[in-house]
Amino acid sequence: MERAELLALAELFLQEAVYRSRATQAAGTALAGLADGAPGRCGLGEGAAVVLELTPRGRELAAELYPNVVPSHVAALLREWVERQDALDRDRNHFLKAFRHRHGFDRNAYSPELRAQFEQGLERVNAAAAAERRAVAERLLA
Repeated sequence: MERAELLALAELFLQEAVYRSRATQAAGTALAGLADGAPGRCGLGEGAAVVLELTPRGRELAAELYPNVVPSHVAALLREWVERQDALDRDRNHFLKAFRHRHGFDRNAYSPELRAQFEQGLERVNAAAAAERRAVAERLLA
């Protein structure tokens, strides 16, 4: 398999780890909101939930990436990535919240200039997350 294909698989593997952890995080956030009547400020709760148990898709990706044995550094990288992705998602949510509070929630009402500012800001946040995910994917393959 070519390096670019392996990197793409490694990025999917990282995303799958986040999806699995987020399922637990979402349940915990919902239960905490019920208990105290106040949901998390940005919808993600108080902190990252790290679950290293792989989903069926995660196991498929791991088998493709590591056909013989999963290297010992993978679990630590997954944990690090889930926590970092949580922080990146919080940054994204905070950008969205701040922009919408300043300019309104209806993007259809934004001027072309304001819409461009919104899209450029969101692209900056997303590009930073993509670059970090690629860097961690590289480390998964090391």
